[in-house]
Amino acid sequence: MCGIVGYIGKRDVAPLLLEGLQRLEYRGYDSAGIALHAGGKTGGLKSAKAKGRVRELESRLPKRFNGTTGIAHTRWATHGAPNDVNAHPHLDADEKVAVVHNGIIDNAADLRTKLTAEGFVFVSDTDTEVLAHLIARSEAGTLEEKVREAVKHIEGTYGIAVLHADFPDRIVVARNGSPVVLGIGEKEMFVSSDVAALVSHTRQVVTLDDGEMATLRADDYRTYTTEGSSTSAQPTTVEWEAESYDMGGHDTYMHKEIHEQADAVDRALRGRIDDRFSTVHLGGLNLDARDARAVRRVKILGCGTSYHAGQIGAQMIEELARIPADAEPASEFRYRNPVVDPDTLYIAVSQSGETYDVLAAVQELKRKGARVLGLVNVVGSAIARETDGGIYVHAGPEVCVVSTKCFTNMVVSFGLLALHLGRTRDLSVADGKRIIEGLRKLPGQIEEILANEEQIEKLAAEYADAKSMMFIGRVRGYPVAREASLKLKEVSYIHAEAYPASELKHGPLALIEPAMPTVAIVPDDELLEKNRAALEEIKARSGRILAVAHQEQEKADHTIVVPKNEDELDPILMGIPLQLFAYYTAKAMGRDIDKPRNLAKSVTVE
Repeated sequence: MCGIVGYIGKRDVAPLLLEGLQRLEYRGYDSAGIALHAGGKTGGLKSAKAKGRVRELESRLPKRFNGTTGIAHTRWATHGAPNDVNAHPHLDADEKVAVVHNGIIDNAADLRTKLTAEGFVFVSDTDTEVLAHLIARSEAGTLEEKVREAVKHIEGTYGIAVLHADFPDRIVVARNGSPVVLGIGEKEMFVSSDVAALVSHTRQVVTLDDGEMATLRADDYRTYTTEGSSTSAQPTTVEWEAESYDMGGHDTYMHKEIHEQADAVDRALRGRIDDRFSTVHLGGLNLDARDARAVRRVKILGCGTSYHAGQIGAQMIEELARIPADAEPASEFRYRNPVVDPDTLYIAVSQSGETYDVLAAVQELKRKGARVLGLVNVVGSAIARETDGGIYVHAGPEVCVVSTKCFTNMVVSFGLLALHLGRTRDLSVADGKRIIEGLRKLPGQIEEILANEEQIEKLAAEYADAKSMMFIGRVRGYPVAREASLKLKEVSYIHAEAYPASELKHGPLALIEPAMPTVAIVPDDELLEKNRAALEEIKARSGRILAVAHQEQEKADHTIVVPKNEDELDPILMGIPLQLFAYYTAKAMGRDIDKPRNLAKSVTVE
């Protein structure tokens, strides 16, 4: 994987593809490449590939690299090291076929052995190259038939776009588990793995389903299944403007997106609060009061940041709705043969709505008859389409690989869901009103935290020399500590671990020393004195402490004071200064903040 873009029309294709790749570079940036139909008397395909960022590819393009039809890719390596040869597009030996591919072909090794025995020569270490050879060897009459025949041999996931020298009037694309989006223009067509590459040219898009293919010509498109049956995919309008993907005067997307959180939270709340009944309206939930009262348990599934949001969400649901709830990594859930209970409400959490581990868990749950809701940011994404209902978090486009505003909006959305479930059960009108007032305070309190940015920047500089850091929190604070730990390691590469504060004496205290700082989440709630006791334990062992609290902490070396909200909502605010802390730590260390090493934004492979 990770980013596909393609175009067919009348414009010079190379600049369009480079622009699209730059918009998709947050999805993968190990290498990049372009293939196009050369046109003219000689025709045929031309390609250029380069290890590194899109700018490296741009610098290597030949002076005469023209055409009006092409495909391109920016890669996050799964099979084979990042280098020129392993970069996409992959061509067959005769350079008749060019393929870009997101996903993983599980049976690539077997196919490679078979094709090698037939005389095909492989030049790369990738799984994708088998597709180019499978399409080239097909004796079917049309490109559509060649691609259909090839994908029948594939086990695994793919989102592909294919050019063929003998069919210069079309691009053929296919999807199974990895997103493919068509962009509908005026006598021109686009394809991408993400609408980010399309919105500057068109907001009319068609999202393919798994098992669906499409043929793009300059003036039309058609969709059909991998079995050849026609489908009737219709265009929808993307809600995000092209400007949403610009940096907006900030040095990095991460900084921009941290500062967009007040507006993002306001968007998540807008039109959903019902003051009359001290509850919320969640129109897409498809869960009436009778269904809500029948829920006996809630299981939340996500990966990484989404999993941590789910942990906070589970606590909110237990506290406000008094329904047993827990969160689990989707990547583990789907492999442990879980017991699927008809009285359990399952919630799948994903920023992109395409995270493969989460999507696969949804599909397994649906196969077993479970009720599954989605909590996603991208309208029309696979998880949104495959679940029974859900909540759009309305964070807006998030470009930085490290998630900030989407995490916050996910937790806010869980707060709305917990309130909704609580008010259909035993949560009082007074408590409903209290939570609503707390939710309404959030945007202003976020602005108050961000106004303290200069202090956080100075603190980050003091701790940037740490080789390792510990994060602790108790009950509501523990998932905040886990997410803050993840943020720091993702963007700064400092080793960081999170532990429940109550577990310190059961092992982690062995790590405490002056060179090992601890970040402690200390909310002013019923556990305040318990948390202060943990600070005493650390201080007694000469540990440095940075506290995030609602008041100055005597035992801490430094305290970041955040405004107090309702106890149940405090975790939303307490993570935000630690996003800035991770950002400024990484900046002090000279890291590539928007594109941390070895990571990609949308993980559409296992």
